[in-house]
Amino acid sequence: MDQRTKRYYFVFCKDDLLLERQSDGTYTIPLQEEPPTELKPWTTMLNVTPLDGTEVKAYSIDSPVTASEAEGYEMCPLRQSYYKLTEALYLKAGKCAELLYWDRNTKFCGVCGGQMHFHTDISKRCEMCGKEVWPSLATAIIVRITRGDEILLARGRNFRSDFYGLIAGFVETGETLEQAVSREVKEETGLSVKNIRYFDSQPWPYPSGLMVGFTADYDSGELHLQREELKKAGWFKRTNLPNLPEKLSIARRLIDDWVENAPD
Repeated sequence: MDQRTKRYYFVFCKDDLLLERQSDGTYTIPLQEEPPTELKPWTTMLNVTPLDGTEVKAYSIDSPVTASEAEGYEMCPLRQSYYKLTEALYLKAGKCAELLYWDRNTKFCGVCGGQMHFHTDISKRCEMCGKEVWPSLATAIIVRITRGDEILLARGRNFRSDFYGLIAGFVETGETLEQAVSREVKEETGLSVKNIRYFDSQPWPYPSGLMVGFTADYDSGELHLQREELKKAGWFKRTNLPNLPEKLSIARRLIDDWVENAPD
């Protein structure tokens, strides 16, 4: 088969991604000439930016693929695919998931109710009033707060398992990222912070976000938790850390970086 004709097919059933199991036990995304599943008349095939020069397609299916239907394939939640795919494929899967989410939620115009149709690969135009829309991101900050040899860790009310993470929240209109850090920390913990510094950023396709990581130093105040957001919070040293977030998150990278460089 001519390599130039092969395409990556990112196939989703709700939040699950279709993976191809290789002979050596590793996983990849189907790379072939034709889609790995039957296409329905209503299937929308999205064109996504290429990966290392290879075309990328994405589409959704109504029911998951089973092993009996297609040997060598299996469905995997997008989050867990981080541990099975290369970083490049995982990141591309996230982008595909975000675009499919955007497509599902922009079928009709928010101004006049007319049907939206693709105008380019990443824009739609209303057939009635001509309004155009593009995929949007929900930008959020996440911050590692330290006080001497301690780190502030919190247990969020919406956490799915028993782990502690970092303070995070969405950026509001009319504020800078640094202002969002100060506001979220104050609202959720009652603390004031200083020396706010950029750390790194991460696409977060759950469903369509961008996490911007910061570090900050404790300045003043006592812990007073916003109970609508946090269950627990406290100061921890390297020797008594609780359960931490998964490796796929920027929260874990922020914490691991502190553990490696924290004062003794």
